[in-house]
Amino acid sequence: MMLPIIWFVLWGVLWAVYFMLDGFDLGLGTLMPFLAKDESDRRVIHRAMGPFWDGNEVWLITAGGVTFAAFPTTYAVMFSGLYSALMLILFALILRGVSLAFRGEVDDPRWRRLWDTGLFLGSFLPALLFGVAFANLFKGLPIDAEGIFQGNLLTLLNPYGLAGGLLFVLLFLHHGSLWLAVKTRGDLHRRAAHLAAKIWPWLTGMAVIFLLASRRWTTLFDNYADQPVLLLIPLVAVAALITVRAFIKRAQWWKAWFASSLTIVGITLFGVVGLFPDLLKSSLNPAYSLTAYNSSSSPLTLKIMLGVALTFVPLVIAYQVWVYFLFKGKVSPEDLAREEGY
Repeated sequence: MMLPIIWFVLWGVLWAVYFMLDGFDLGLGTLMPFLAKDESDRRVIHRAMGPFWDGNEVWLITAGGVTFAAFPTTYAVMFSGLYSALMLILFALILRGVSLAFRGEVDDPRWRRLWDTGLFLGSFLPALLFGVAFANLFKGLPIDAEGIFQGNLLTLLNPYGLAGGLLFVLLFLHHGSLWLAVKTRGDLHRRAAHLAAKIWPWLTGMAVIFLLASRRWTTLFDNYADQPVLLLIPLVAVAALITVRAFIKRAQWWKAWFASSLTIVGITLFGVVGLFPDLLKSSLNPAYSLTAYNSSSSPLTLKIMLGVALTFVPLVIAYQVWVYFLFKGKVSPEDLAREEGY
């Protein structure tokens, strides 16, 4: 019975890492229309995310692949019942990638404005919809005994789901503004730093609201009541969020960004640990829920996959560490000499 638990933990960790890494890209794309005053600012923002965004999305593919291979029944129900919502996320992410690639292909302000709009939509919509989706996973979905979703896209837009969406948007906006403060100088840096300080109290307030709403509309706290040691996870998230504010006041931007990363990981794992062992909780009847046990692959499949994961995930981590080290410096005028964004 340990293999399903191991893969449930890996599933949650992979989603947390994805939100931590791609979160600042989604935040930057959403913020660009509001932070960039001219073409130079827009190109700097492109450069700040350019070397990283496609590598960050590897973790989304990995998290989706784990769902497919380790929990195929959950994957099947999720992609049939939540097809519309998941396709919206997929198309938005495609739009983001296309916008980044096509923006510099034609030297025309109207062309660039078109793809800047695409970048905004391709960043804001996934941030919102991922939050809505995970909040609904925590709350429970109307899934019947046959695994059929008894609802539609509007079913997901309930108050708790929208609270999760708003929380994710604020998390990523804050994360992105901190990243821009890390990567820039001058007036754009000052605007990004000021915005990070302004977003923090709104993010903190929304986190408190979401925590209270989780107490009201979910059973996430049951696992924490049974195993109080698990409370370390939300406590770390709270401590990291408070620490972000302290680092912002000291203008220690790398430390603030790492603390923000820990906040995102802590908030994600708070929900995942509270959800265990459910992957898709049924709001119609708990007996209809898909769990790490009744929706997992065979033990042999899980063993083989574990060996593959232990071999290749460290290679992915090593590659990404190298990329972040290689491009750790601030965006310079020389970086803007080329038109393409990455």
